[in-house]
Amino acid sequence: MKSIRIGAGLGFYGDNWEPIAASIERGGVQFIASDHLAELTLAILQKDRQRDPALGYARDVVPLLMKLWPLMRERGVRFVCNAGGLNPQGAAQAVLAAFKAKGWRARVAVVSGDDVLPRLLDPHAPADAHAHLFTGAPLHSVRERLVFANAYLGAAPIVAALDAGAEIVITGRVADAALFLGPLVHGLGWTLAGATAQPDLDRLAQGLTVGHLLECSGQGSGGNFGSQGAWQAIPDLAHIGYPVAEVWEDGSAVITKAPGTGGLVNFDTVRQQLLYEVHNPHAYFSPDVVLDMGSIRLQDEGGDRVRLTGARGTAPPDRLKVVAGYRDGHKAEVTWGFSWPDAWDKAQAAEATIRTLLKEKRVPHDELYVEYPGLNSAHGALAPLPKPDALNQANEIWTRLVLRTQDKAAADGFGRLFPWMGLSGPAYTCGFTGLHNTSELLGIWPTLVPRAEVEAGVKVEHLGDTA
Repeated sequence: MKSIRIGAGLGFYGDNWEPIAASIERGGVQFIASDHLAELTLAILQKDRQRDPALGYARDVVPLLMKLWPLMRERGVRFVCNAGGLNPQGAAQAVLAAFKAKGWRARVAVVSGDDVLPRLLDPHAPADAHAHLFTGAPLHSVRERLVFANAYLGAAPIVAALDAGAEIVITGRVADAALFLGPLVHGLGWTLAGATAQPDLDRLAQGLTVGHLLECSGQGSGGNFGSQGAWQAIPDLAHIGYPVAEVWEDGSAVITKAPGTGGLVNFDTVRQQLLYEVHNPHAYFSPDVVLDMGSIRLQDEGGDRVRLTGARGTAPPDRLKVVAGYRDGHKAEVTWGFSWPDAWDKAQAAEATIRTLLKEKRVPHDELYVEYPGLNSAHGALAPLPKPDALNQANEIWTRLVLRTQDKAAADGFGRLFPWMGLSGPAYTCGFTGLHNTSELLGIWPTLVPRAEVEAGVKVEHLGDTA
């Protein structure tokens, strides 16, 4: 029975490329699927695009492929990524320019059409269209401030690009697991929903599960492992191997990693990733299939091998998720430390002073957020603080103050409220950081759009060889 081996690429913009090289050299992979877009990455790319319209893509894709292409070309490995972000054509052109400078040739395909901003900006749309996915708030409250809106595409355009011979496929906002499902459908001959033939829903569900297990790079092979008392046993994280999946025509799969690499693939590390970012394990929605994890079976075979079977799938929804971003004011933040004795009381006095100055100077702001790194910045209200007597005996207390405001001038001036307290405020300060650290805030607006409207505008462009 035919099988395909596919390896995990990056799990986020800026992730480590070296484990990918190990999968190519020693993991026997035919495809690498690389996920550069976390939920908020488009906001980062939008800020890049505001500075330079030629940007808007994950710029790590160029050095990444410059490192990997010689290894890939030698072994016939093909590469799929969503590093195109808000500008997939720009990403492809940047890669081709870098390849041309080296005299390299590659068949590159670009997937576009996920940009749905014009639809959300349409003032004639029904009042209840594109409501916030979780709160139900109407879009008109932020419409005039929208700066991007991208739908999560599925695997179909990736399959089309690979079928046409692309060696490198660069997409915009494609669902994370679809980056992996596309090569599997292409290589194993599965049928997607929407085709004339009956879709292979259970096989697609297996493929979606494989993609979900591999989409977070090292987190699928023991990285970021949170099991109490067990994470210490994960070997050699300095040389972690990213997960690799071998998938057969019937959809069954084995999750493993390249030999001689660090990390660990076993029942516990795989099941942790399986449930990562899953709201309903019986209805995990994607553009290609709705996955029911309830019947999945994970069989630990030892030797960094876990067999995956049993996923079930139903027809995908008729709407696609959209992540949109809108201008949401500005923020400024300052971090300030106080040392023993009376560290906690000093921090409280400094905070009270800043609140007094904000009020007296009538600084317009929506919120002053305060947290204490080392005490509650990771868990917020879920982390109860010790009593003040104990906090006053602490060696040091760090205080992070973040001002959120719609007024850029107010954000720019926030840091000027602090320096004088270096000599005239509570004693034993440890110094300020971030006095000039201001930035624009982009709010995220999740919503749904009819998939037929989006897919009608999806394009796959083949840019041909470079020389």
